[in-house]
Amino acid sequence: MTDQTIAAIATAIGEAGIGIVRLSGSKALEIADQIFSSRQGLPPSSLPGYSARYGRVVDPETKRTVDEAVLLVMRAPRSYTGEDVVEFQCHGGVVVVQRILEMALRLGARLAEPGEFTKRAFLNGRIDLSQAEAVIDVVRSRTEASLELAVDQLEGSLSRRIGAIREHLYDLVVRVEAIIDYPEDDIPEMEMDEMAEVIQAGLAELERLLATADQGKVLREGLKAVITGKPNVGKSSLLNRLLDEQRALVTDIPGTTRDIIEEVLNLKGIPLRLIDTAGIRESADVVERLGVERAVQLWSEADLIIHVLDGSVPLTEEDFQILAQTKDKHRVVVINKSDLPRVWDLADLPQADLGGAKIVEISLLEGELDPVVDAILDLVMQGVVREGTSSQAIITRARHKAALEQAKGDLEQALETLTSGLPLDLISVGLQGALEHLGEITGETVRENVIDRIFAQFCIGK
Repeated sequence: MTDQTIAAIATAIGEAGIGIVRLSGSKALEIADQIFSSRQGLPPSSLPGYSARYGRVVDPETKRTVDEAVLLVMRAPRSYTGEDVVEFQCHGGVVVVQRILEMALRLGARLAEPGEFTKRAFLNGRIDLSQAEAVIDVVRSRTEASLELAVDQLEGSLSRRIGAIREHLYDLVVRVEAIIDYPEDDIPEMEMDEMAEVIQAGLAELERLLATADQGKVLREGLKAVITGKPNVGKSSLLNRLLDEQRALVTDIPGTTRDIIEEVLNLKGIPLRLIDTAGIRESADVVERLGVERAVQLWSEADLIIHVLDGSVPLTEEDFQILAQTKDKHRVVVINKSDLPRVWDLADLPQADLGGAKIVEISLLEGELDPVVDAILDLVMQGVVREGTSSQAIITRARHKAALEQAKGDLEQALETLTSGLPLDLISVGLQGALEHLGEITGETVRENVIDRIFAQFCIGK
């Protein structure tokens, strides 16, 4: 626990009903005594934890009242950071919260770094590292599903799963090390089958967690979906229908969309970054040509391609080129204008370039969008339940996935060493490696520079 007391504005800057200035550290109550005067005349340092008092914030130099406020006191170790914490809940004006912060800094606090309150909670053992990361996920949640997932992890669902795996592996390591270090003692040796069973159980659990990683990333970060196709096939109409507003201009003139239009859509719990692009065609117009180049560039960055075709006009070389160049991507192929006579059928499309694409036939003029939405969800989520994620831990971060993959490799090496009949100390190396990599997720074995990078993502005041 550090002796430095930190302070920061914990609410967004601007006009609001309430503004909060938060202090944490050994001098938090001492500083509050100098700038807060309660109606009862009790100094903050005399108050018990989890108490609130109404009073005035007074500048100790000028003796002038800065604002009326409610003071919250939370004492160590039963506070968010594990230290003494004081919060001034004042009126939410820009000047007033800044004045209170300046007084706190003048009286001995220092300005908190991004995420430092949560970092102290981690360093003081209030939460582990995966729970700390969940805090920022709660703040940044854009859908109910992503919020549910973040809260579930904040409550320790992932920590418990990782902890259970580590506990079984640690018990195995202790037994193996005892046999290695004290061969003269009468320690019962473990049967090879028993050791293999423990390792295989750990591998199975790691594989179950890793199987959720792609879906977890989608729920947390959302999808970058690029709508592409020739001019006038219905790309902008699809964007407008999905957003339920006239976001993109729709005309019968080819090349109307020249620049990139991007919006975020909550698609049944999945944040979808929907990008409408210029129609793909050869053009002498410089602006339209730049739009086409940007559209092609976005293909490589997309998590999902929504390729729109017009079923009422013959296929062209541009249609085939787009299919060929995006065949390695998750794709939904939307055949639009089903209300008009079809002049081609699916057999005319190159099957080698369709891959695992979902095919949807629809009229964007008068049809329902449910088939398009269901195709997107089925393709990306691949059968994972999209509602009620709290029943199991789900991997949401690349850092967690990498650590699990490394731990899995360590256990596979340990199992191979075991089945090859090699010495126990070599098996122990693999087990120890798995424990270390799993500890990186919850913070037991993580490096300091990794911790600093994680908390640098937070806002100041959290």
